[in-house]
This record gives sequence, C-alpha cells and structure tokens, in this order.
Amino acid sequence: MKALVLQHVDIEEPYEIATALRRRGIDVEVGLPEGLHGVDALVVMGGSMAAYSDEGFPTRAAELALLAEALRRELPTLAVCLGAQLLAVAGGGRAVPGQAGEEIGWAPVRLVGEDRLFGGLPDSFPVLHWHGDTVELPPGAELLASSDRYPNQAFRVGPMAWGLQFHVEVDRLATERFVDRFGGDPAILDVTDACLAELAPTRTALLDRFAALVADPVRRTRSFFGPRAAEWDARFPDDEAAYRLAIAELAVTGRVLDVGCGTGRALPLLGPGAVGIDATPEMLDVARARTDALVLADGARLPVADGAADGVFAAGFVTHLDDPIAGLTELRRVTRPNGRLAIFHPIGRSTLAARHGHGLAPDDLLDPANLPAALAATGWAVDRIDDGPDRYLALAHAVE
Repeated sequence: MKALVLQHVDIEEPYEIATALRRRGIDVEVGLPEGLHGVDALVVMGGSMAAYSDEGFPTRAAELALLAEALRRELPTLAVCLGAQLLAVAGGGRAVPGQAGEEIGWAPVRLVGEDRLFGGLPDSFPVLHWHGDTVELPPGAELLASSDRYPNQAFRVGPMAWGLQFHVEVDRLATERFVDRFGGDPAILDVTDACLAELAPTRTALLDRFAALVADPVRRTRSFFGPRAAEWDARFPDDEAAYRLAIAELAVTGRVLDVGCGTGRALPLLGPGAVGIDATPEMLDVARARTDALVLADGARLPVADGAADGVFAAGFVTHLDDPIAGLTELRRVTRPNGRLAIFHPIGRSTLAARHGHGLAPDDLLDPANLPAALAATGWAVDRIDDGPDRYLALAHAVE
C-alpha cells in the first residue's frame, strides 16, 4: 500500500499523518506523478502559494488534476491548509483571500458535523492555524469544523476526501519551524506544549481513522473494481469457454457459492442453487442482469452458516486477499465436509505475469509448490492443480 504526498515546502512535512499511515503498514512517498495508478491514498500539504492562482505555483494545475482524479476514484484523501483549499477548488468550490485577516497560532475549532473521521471527537479542540486565504465549499460538501474567524475549517467532499484548513499533524519541532520560517509571533511557542498535549488524543483518533480507511481491504477492492464494473465483461469477451470448462470440472450441484463473483458470468453455469457474493456494489449491479441470487459482502467474512455450501467457486478471489490463509479458512468454514473448492483464473499465471511485465514470484501462493500446504493448513486437500499458460485451476475438497 502506498500514500502519495504532495509537499510544497520542505518544513511542511506530513509529520504525524505519515506516522499514522506507517503504523498501518502504508508506505509514504513524496512526489508529483502524472496519475494515481498504484496509489492508495492522497495527502496534500500546506504552503505559502495561493490555491486560486498559478503565479508562483507552477504545479497547481497538475495538483488539481490529481485531486480531481482522487475524487472521481473515491480515493482516501487528506488535504491540509493549502491542500484543503486545492481540494475545495478541485471539488467545484473556490479558494479566496480571507476577509477576516490572517489566522495564525493556536486556537480552538468546534465540531459542527460528524462522519467516519470526526464522529465522537470533542466538541472543541486546539489546532495550529496558519493561513490568510479561505474556501467557499463545493456543492454537496459537508462542513465538519469551524472557528470564530473562519467558519470553513474542516469539510468533506464526496465520501473519501477531507480538507483541514488547520494543522493537526504538527509536533513541537514543526511548530518551531513554522515560527522561524514564516515569521510567526514567538509567543506561539509558549502555549505549544500545552496545546499539543490537549490535541494529542483527538489527533491520534482522527489520523488513525484515516489510516485505517486507507488500509481497509474492502475499500481498496471497491475502489479498484467499482469504476471498471460496467466495462468488465467487454474487456474479457473470450473467457466464457474457460469458465464453462472449469465449472464442469468442479462438478458440484446444490448450493454453490461464487465468492468474488464480480459481474456474475459464472452464476448461470453453476446452476440454480448458485449464490454470488461480492464486495463491490457496481459489480453486483451488472450481475443482476444474470441473476437475483446475489449478496453484497466481504468474501473474507461471509454471512453464511458453517457448512452451508456444497462447493465454492473462487475466480480471482484468493489473489486479491490481504490474508489468503484467513480467506481460505473462511471458505472452508462455510463448506460441508467433502464439499468442493475451485480456485480459478481464465488466464494462466505465467501469461498474466508476462502481461504485467514481470516474472512469476517464487512465493506466489498459487504456485503448485506452495498451494498444497496452504490448503492443508486451512482444512482442504488438493485434488488437482492445472498451472498451464491458458488458465489456472486448482481443485480441492474439504477434509472432515
């Protein structure tokens, strides 16, 4: 997992934002790429430029384009100070010079809304302000925090992008750097330790919630597959024959779970007892043209009773799991003794790796040298593995 940071000034680092992300195993990378491929979160920091002008801000257009892409993709985004102003512009609002003068130093903000980041936070908490510009919120944005001088202090655009006009990420050293570089009143430092101590639990809660959102595997799955759902079948028009053959070899009748069913192309072939389960609503919207036997759920936490399934068909599902062993264990839980499992991909591992420009990894769970042990550890016994260039199919049965 990777979080991209847009950093404008050397001293305006992500500080505690980076700490929270790294605690969740998320790499933090500073840069300005052309797009957000391979990026799981976007963090945009502050700076002395104006979000409403290209003057002295040559990267403004490129940053607005990345923020617009993040909004379209519903990528978790945290934008601070100048970053919040850029987020407002990218979302259809405005950044404007503040009419109440500069807001600099430690002062409280008060909570005026709640959501997955701000819910349950104190009604008021101290933050470090350092801005003269402000924002007019985009249409549909939710206001979350205000101050006496400027009401639009924290807001959310869409479901996954937050703007903070203030700084919660700073520590003592960062505050000293701000005062030294930007010419702030040295008296700011006299109250810094007390304000940081009061802010600490609120900052930890807010930033840990953001990091948990970035790391959430269901959210990442939906972020990837959701925008691609409508065109998914058109991208792979020749796969049906491979599906048909794999399902014939699975040879299960009765209650079959298609876990990670996607657009549901396997469901008619699996028979009238088949139920499709997928975590991405847009995929299930497409699948409804084929069947109504669909469940929106995380495949790693199935809403299915123990031993309820006669078989499980998993096309591509296992390779998308953060914890494949836990996923295989869950599939075994819902499968009756001697029930069948098919792990399938309509393209062979070697062919797929070549398509992506790399070789086969020796630690790939699906490698025939690795999979039998993983299956045995999770309650399955291998029947057969076909690891050819044209498809991948592993068949197993649930041991008692």
